[in-house]
Amino acid sequence: MPLEIVRNDITKMKVDAIVNAANELLLGGGGVDGAIHRAAGSGLLAECRTLGGCKTGKAKITGGYKLPAKYVIHTVGPIYNDGKHGEKTLLESCYRESLALAKEYSCESVAFPLISSGVYGYPKDQALKVAIDVISDFLLENEMTVYIVIFDKAAYKISEKLFSDIAEYIDDNYVDEHTDYSRERNRINAMPPMASRTRRKKSDIDSFEICDCKAMLAEDDLDAKLKQIDESFSQMLLRKIDEKGMTDAECYKKANIDRKLFSKIRSDINYKPSKPTALAFAISLELSLDETEDMLRKAGFALSHSNKFDIIIEYFISKGNYNIFEINEALFAFDQSLLGA
Repeated sequence: MPLEIVRNDITKMKVDAIVNAANELLLGGGGVDGAIHRAAGSGLLAECRTLGGCKTGKAKITGGYKLPAKYVIHTVGPIYNDGKHGEKTLLESCYRESLALAKEYSCESVAFPLISSGVYGYPKDQALKVAIDVISDFLLENEMTVYIVIFDKAAYKISEKLFSDIAEYIDDNYVDEHTDYSRERNRINAMPPMASRTRRKKSDIDSFEICDCKAMLAEDDLDAKLKQIDESFSQMLLRKIDEKGMTDAECYKKANIDRKLFSKIRSDINYKPSKPTALAFAISLELSLDETEDMLRKAGFALSHSNKFDIIIEYFISKGNYNIFEINEALFAFDQSLLGA
């Protein structure tokens, strides 16, 4: 997927470039900065000495030396005071300048730490939002795979209100599979016998025969509905893209889907996506819950209240929030798979 949140050691990321949360001297330091310098070896420090430092909000690039990454992009994040001294603008600039350098050097993949969220004191939930917003805007216009690398769970934080709202929604809606089966069995047992449900009175039949069906349902609508019953996932997806007036690129970028995968889906009428991929397209198309269920059925899946992943997706759809990157933030916080591919 073009934007992914991962838990890893950034010095071990096999990408074209990793981003270093540096200080203005570019001579190494603590945290991520120190870890990158130690892993890269003395050659990195020697090259950094030739750069003449770096201003806050700007970025400079060096080789990766002993790192798996080809390049290291050094950017200097703001020290957080109270949020009223231009910190957000400077942090946004860090991401934009770093992405611009990655593009200039033809990088296809880049990994970021959560800049300024350590000793510089930027609130983690706000720092994450800045990162997601700037990177997702960049990816709407550019092809690149971007990772936000979290070293441990303690370093990751979404807003407390969002987390508590989702946790409450899960508590209210989560049921185990046994409960689901019992409820369905009770519903079936409560239904009248098949004979009584199918038997019709003669008067009912006469009324039906008198009824002008064409007046109730246009033939064109009926034909369209019948065709949709036999649609594959790929066919439904392409139809929905047209109905929404979107371009293919708008759809797969909003879905956090790689262009190559979308091309495969478009060219294969019988393509069967994974559940996260199918849901990613439903989010991109801003489908209702019923439409989302329909699209999932085409892919051979269904939403279930015995699955926390599904309940979180349902929560966002019910709230009308179709920002896939915000949804992935929440999924990551709850240790669930991310949307996209």
